[in-house]
Amino acid sequence: MLLQRIRTLLKISRPEEIMRRYFVVNGYDGALTMLGLMMGFHVSDRVDLAVVITSCLAAALALGMSGLSSAYISEAAEQRRALAQLEKAMVSSLDESHHARAATWVPWLVALVNGLSPLLTALIIMMPLWLAHGGMTLMFGPLPTAMAVALAVLFLFGVFLGRVGGTFWLWSGLQSLMVALVTMGLIYLLG
Repeated sequence: MLLQRIRTLLKISRPEEIMRRYFVVNGYDGALTMLGLMMGFHVSDRVDLAVVITSCLAAALALGMSGLSSAYISEAAEQRRALAQLEKAMVSSLDESHHARAATWVPWLVALVNGLSPLLTALIIMMPLWLAHGGMTLMFGPLPTAMAVALAVLFLFGVFLGRVGGTFWLWSGLQSLMVALVTMGLIYLLG
């Protein structure tokens, strides 16, 4: 029943494209932010791993909350606008319609995607930090391993965008990787 209702609301409002775009854009932001933080810690004087984890987790939570709130506010406004235009065209109120329900619930769905994307991406990238903090020995150390995970995630976002856009997946993945490497280089120069 609930799934059928959600499908109906999604069919009416068609938010799939914007949710995909938000997922990739904010996931990419989360990955590049984590990479930047870890690179900053890496080029700094020796920093305690607990401080790195806390800082990265705080940034991940802030990115998630920012994504959640900004997407809800903007998508709710867009949905209200679209509903008002439809009501004007139909010269009647749609308060009890599927369109009105979609205008209420779809912003929450879009906001969840927008907020969870950078948060989950960051948490995946942070896994080596938690493993090392828990006592696991990593061959290259926690920060380089986490940075390698971030590079892999950024490459995969590029591959995904290449497939969505109909371009060669490897080229798109390498473009994303190049942005990450330039970012790392700039941070290294600052350090």
